[in-house]
Amino acid sequence: MEKKHYFRVAGHVFAIEDESERDVTPWLEHYQPFAISQTDEEPVFTLYVKDKLGKHTFQQEIHQDDDGSEIMAGSIEDGRPCFKFLLQGHRVATMLTDQAYRIAELSMSCCQQFGIDNALMVMYALATAQRQTALFHSSVVSYQGKGYMFLGKSGTGKSTHSSLWLRHISGTELVNDDNPVVRVLPDNEIRVYGSPWSGKTPCYRNVDYPVGAIVLLSQAPYNRIERLVKIKAYAALVPSISGKRWDKDIAEGLHQTESLLAQHAPIFHLECLPDGDAARLCCETTKQENE
Repeated sequence: MEKKHYFRVAGHVFAIEDESERDVTPWLEHYQPFAISQTDEEPVFTLYVKDKLGKHTFQQEIHQDDDGSEIMAGSIEDGRPCFKFLLQGHRVATMLTDQAYRIAELSMSCCQQFGIDNALMVMYALATAQRQTALFHSSVVSYQGKGYMFLGKSGTGKSTHSSLWLRHISGTELVNDDNPVVRVLPDNEIRVYGSPWSGKTPCYRNVDYPVGAIVLLSQAPYNRIERLVKIKAYAALVPSISGKRWDKDIAEGLHQTESLLAQHAPIFHLECLPDGDAARLCCETTKQENE
């Protein structure tokens, strides 16, 4: 039984080492498109799955609840960061990390898929925050060799807008429906990557595209789109990027990435109805930006 697994997502390698009595392999099925053989490249983080973590005093710093999926972040008595993952009010998993977010220990009680996925998403977001990398809450489609990202508050219609592109704009494909990764490369090229995390829509594609546009969505009784620049562009990005912003180093890394995205990515605000005309307006307007 294999005990250590390596994966590469958006160019960053991470590892999972199973030190528990259970076999984690069944919960890594949708990570397989990103699996790699053992490598000499140092992982950005390693997650150790254990049966128990021992008893600790937990001090909560922040609590996030998204439709019954909860994350409690804080620290234990020795200062190490600690995360608790809950589903419908029941604690599923607990994770301890080092201060640099390079090493994590995870213990799960039930719903192992939920525990593994949340632990890896949190670690990935934190370990890459200072590498000009951002884990977005976004739905993404590809069209004519570019990636188009749709942002917005929960319930705004990100998945709906992607489905409208798929239905009304020939040649569109779904890249990821919930948690794509964006990187700003050394030449300021901005690329969006599929990931092993895609919310309620299974879409685990190991693909990447230059970003054609980042579009903030809001519901309206009409369809209207405008280009955002400077502080408006920056402000459109921040709520959709995952990270521990009360950590100074993490916050600084995210700020640098967000600033580069605001400067170099085409960012738009689309006020829209959930109809084909909205998708066509968005496509035509953002496509002009790339011609």
